[in-house]
Amino acid sequence: MAATPPLQSSSTSSTASRKNVSYYSYIYNNKCPKLPSLLFKTKSQTTISIRIRCDAQNWSAGYVSAATNHHLHSIQNSSPSPSSFSIPSASSSSSESSPSQKVCLFYCAETKPLAQRIAAESDSIELRSISWRTFDDGFPNLFIPNAQGIRGQHVAFLASFSSPKVIFEQLSIIYALPKLFISSFTLVLPFFPTGTSERMEDEGDVATAFTLARILSNIPTSRGGPTSLVTFDIHALQERFYFGDNILPCFESGIPLLKNRLQELPDSDKIAIAFPDDGAWKRFHKQLQHFPTIICAKVREGDQRIVRIKEGDPRGRHVVIVDDLVQSGGTLVECQKILANHGAAKISAYVTHGIFPNRSWERFESDNGGHPGAGLTYFWITDSCPLTVKEVMNKPPFEVLSLAGSIAAALQIGQLF
Repeated sequence: MAATPPLQSSSTSSTASRKNVSYYSYIYNNKCPKLPSLLFKTKSQTTISIRIRCDAQNWSAGYVSAATNHHLHSIQNSSPSPSSFSIPSASSSSSESSPSQKVCLFYCAETKPLAQRIAAESDSIELRSISWRTFDDGFPNLFIPNAQGIRGQHVAFLASFSSPKVIFEQLSIIYALPKLFISSFTLVLPFFPTGTSERMEDEGDVATAFTLARILSNIPTSRGGPTSLVTFDIHALQERFYFGDNILPCFESGIPLLKNRLQELPDSDKIAIAFPDDGAWKRFHKQLQHFPTIICAKVREGDQRIVRIKEGDPRGRHVVIVDDLVQSGGTLVECQKILANHGAAKISAYVTHGIFPNRSWERFESDNGGHPGAGLTYFWITDSCPLTVKEVMNKPPFEVLSLAGSIAAALQIGQLF
């Protein structure tokens, strides 16, 4: 029998509202004389068990609270033609409510602030800590407190592979958690770090992004099956094909956060989006297609590579340069200069991943109240790189857009029905 959508009802009073659910007309089918009980969860979090019996001429349906087995309502119909029946909303009393599925979220030291923001987004996300210690020889000495307490639970780990020296200890935890007899395991890796600078041009070049993808693809399976991986705006689009069949990658984007922020600006009607190269345009233009577009390109003049405007007009616009990540920031600075020279009224920038090695963020200045040649009005980044967030917090032009809501939504366990 094909799965049907969950019933939804809402009620706060004793006089319950009724809602038609005509998609149950299949119960009249003579080929299905007896159907099993079905479980649904209402918006008020009351779990209802629908018990249906039918024969060639008659059918009847009744439903009870799955928590208390208390009979709530029953209906009958002797008509052989399809119709619909109404179900009153169940009250949301504590005795008839079923708690939603909990997600136990573990984290490393770097991601603790983000983990706390994620937990604040949903009551169904519960933070769990790990003891991160080292032995005298420098190797990890790790401990998962109350490991038996997460048996049968949905578990997630919020990782940050900010440098090679922290990857090994986190991989040890990532490989250990699914073996604790948990229901499911989700790895949240906001920034997939390898492959951002790699160029496979000569024989002997090693694709470390492929190596990391293979390591993650071999995480032990939990009771619920393969590990789910949640990551944001992966740099090289082909990297999504590096993962094997034993992991389920979920590729998210930070662009919705940017779009929400742009709608809040007083000059939102004057926004134009600039892409620093064709790669950024290919990656993001479909998500930003309702904005006027400017495409920049690097061209060679003699021994130098300089940025030129390939398409679009920035005059009088608040131009937002959009890319997936920034390292030294040289390309963004060149884009800012050329856009200012062509009449942009304001210039801002957005990247999902602010890497900024060697404190390269310091080269970006504020525009001092609308002077696009002097600096940026805003430089938006997400909190995918926690060490950068700590450095640029409250330093204009930087503003952090948190991924917490997006991650919390990705971690939500579907309601049972």
